[in-house]
Amino acid sequence: MKENAKILEILTSLSKQRGFIFQSSEIYGGLSSTWDYGPLGVELKRNIKNLWWNDMITSRNNVVGMDAAILMHPKVWEASGHVENFHDPLVDNKISKKRYRLDHLLEEQSDDVMDALSTALKIDKKADKELKIQSIVAALLKDESKSGDTIISCGVIDPFTKEVGDWTNTRQFNLMFKTHIGPVSDSSSVAYLRPETAQGIFVNYLNSQTTSRQKIPFGIAQIGKAFRN
Repeated sequence: MKENAKILEILTSLSKQRGFIFQSSEIYGGLSSTWDYGPLGVELKRNIKNLWWNDMITSRNNVVGMDAAILMHPKVWEASGHVENFHDPLVDNKISKKRYRLDHLLEEQSDDVMDALSTALKIDKKADKELKIQSIVAALLKDESKSGDTIISCGVIDPFTKEVGDWTNTRQFNLMFKTHIGPVSDSSSVAYLRPETAQGIFVNYLNSQTTSRQKIPFGIAQIGKAFRN
């Protein structure tokens, strides 16, 4: 993982030197996970978008384009299950300051560590690894207050340091960016930046079909930004 971080650092530095991407708000220390396209980067992005649009939409008679709003009615995300289910189980190592998705962290563990967790949480050791990981995650989330101690006592390794971490308790982290519409911030004004572009297509399906006079089957495509915390 350290080697991958070094490679990413080299690529980032080269991309900045060539004018493809810049760290967002760099003069104020930068903002994690956000990037700005530079002079060459924005041209590359535009060329890719145009190529994709021509191939997927302009050259086809049964595919139409659209551009949905970034903000949608909260009921859209309730109906799709995003509000209730769009979250990841996370855990932090207090020593390395690294944060991991719990199931991804478990995928990096040895059989001995997985067996120790299975024993501590009373999970069948003979289950296949994927099912075992799902069961371990569910068990740790069921008793979050003791999950950190369990992970530590079973010797879960931090892939970055290659040593047993000083782990926090596991917790569910909602991946959607929450905001408020209007001058008052209360429950009635809650909205979310869209975590994916597909929902905009789904809710505009009938509008797109009737106005473009398409017959089933037909496709709807769009290019746009999605936001995940």
